[in-house]
Amino acid sequence: MTNSNKVQLITYVDRLTNGGLQDLNNLMQTELKGVFGGAHLLPFYYPIDGEDAGFDPIDHTQVDSRIGSWQDIKHLGQNYQIMADMIVNHMSAQSPEFLDVLQHGSQSRYYELFLTKEKIFGDNADQSDVNKIYRPRPTPCFTPIQLKTGETKAFWTTFTANQIDIDINSAQGKSYLESILDAFSANNISLIRLDAAGYAIKKAGTNCFMLEETFAFINDLSKRAKQRNMQCLVEIHSHYQTQCEIAQRCDLVYDFALPPLVLHTLFNQDAAPLAKWLDVSPRNCVTVLDTHDGIGIIDVGKHGDKPGLLDDEAIDSLVEEIHNRSGGQSRQATGAAASNLDLYQVNCTYYDALGADDKLYLIARAIQFFSPGLPQVYYTGLLAVQNDMDLLTKTQVGRDINRANLDLDQVKQQLTLPVVKGLIKLIKIRNDHEAFNGSFSHQLSEKEFIMSWQAPNSSAKLILDIQLLNCTLELKQAENTNTITIDEFL
Repeated sequence: MTNSNKVQLITYVDRLTNGGLQDLNNLMQTELKGVFGGAHLLPFYYPIDGEDAGFDPIDHTQVDSRIGSWQDIKHLGQNYQIMADMIVNHMSAQSPEFLDVLQHGSQSRYYELFLTKEKIFGDNADQSDVNKIYRPRPTPCFTPIQLKTGETKAFWTTFTANQIDIDINSAQGKSYLESILDAFSANNISLIRLDAAGYAIKKAGTNCFMLEETFAFINDLSKRAKQRNMQCLVEIHSHYQTQCEIAQRCDLVYDFALPPLVLHTLFNQDAAPLAKWLDVSPRNCVTVLDTHDGIGIIDVGKHGDKPGLLDDEAIDSLVEEIHNRSGGQSRQATGAAASNLDLYQVNCTYYDALGADDKLYLIARAIQFFSPGLPQVYYTGLLAVQNDMDLLTKTQVGRDINRANLDLDQVKQQLTLPVVKGLIKLIKIRNDHEAFNGSFSHQLSEKEFIMSWQAPNSSAKLILDIQLLNCTLELKQAENTNTITIDEFL
């Protein structure tokens, strides 16, 4: 099976080995040899330790020298598919470009690179238009900043006051994005994750999220990426029907509905919502259970008059059950309990969301690997790392509960755990079994939920006993048949 259909690792370069790109490459060539076909390297740009863990780059085209160089990334890309984040919506308030704007105001040569309230709404914004703006955070979307020229401008700050939104329609904005594409294509990046792309286009009178113009922007950017032999993954949290529509118009989308639906299935012995989703879910997707962000909830909820995959009561129950099974730790990291909060995510490791139950965790991963799409596994999920309450206490950033800093000794220790060894066995089945290059189907009965892959000379089947939460894999290649229960992975 080619690398393009093998499980990928999601990781911060420095937080997995407490080292740099060369250390990561060594780990993937030794302890993790043969486990992954690719890696999503979370932001490695200067600086990796900004206000938003690298998602507020001062220089998007510079690798932070503390972890290595572009040459190191190019070297890693010789053996693995490498995904990198392209942060299209904003850049750091500490960037040289924005510092120049602070110094020279509207006369700065970089002024057109950044988006202000007046550029979209004019000098007298209609408050009813402003109120329509979709907000992913409870913070204001505009930050008034007094420039050294005496001017005060309301800069658009979708996420934080340190992340200044880019005017991607300006000549400088286009040139800036082009420079990132050039850096990627020159250094063996094959997949681009378009971070926060849904917010990139702003238009008065709209909610400024996933507009028709946004689709056009994504299409154009994807076209330019393809010309450089790269594909784009669009990162959008939205109603499941919107995800399906987006999928028809881009290379790849995330299946963000899967993580909460798997939890609902295992918490409630109810696979009906998951089955409904798999009836319509995009096939050109990347599947995850955990990421550097929290466990998304909005993706299975209602939107306006559109019902969700789960109703409000089921979602409330799901969130409470995560809090209960994590011993209340996720509650301390979610919502108003911690800063930098998102309105639609629960902060918790996926392992702890399942009460650190090894069997349930492996069932959840098996469901992920049998779902259509390219699977990715976050580094803490790979190693069954539990909630990092010390880091949460230190930073008071909710998502840090699932962003542990590990050294190589800790990694090696976690790799000895039965649940981690079992997960790696599952990953290798997903990587190596020819059936996963075939066609997918599923069926739901009162007692069983079955996920099947069929290729000309092979098949793979997952059978979940919904009531007893027992799981069996039936694997056939040529004349050989192998039946394994999840318990045998532990």
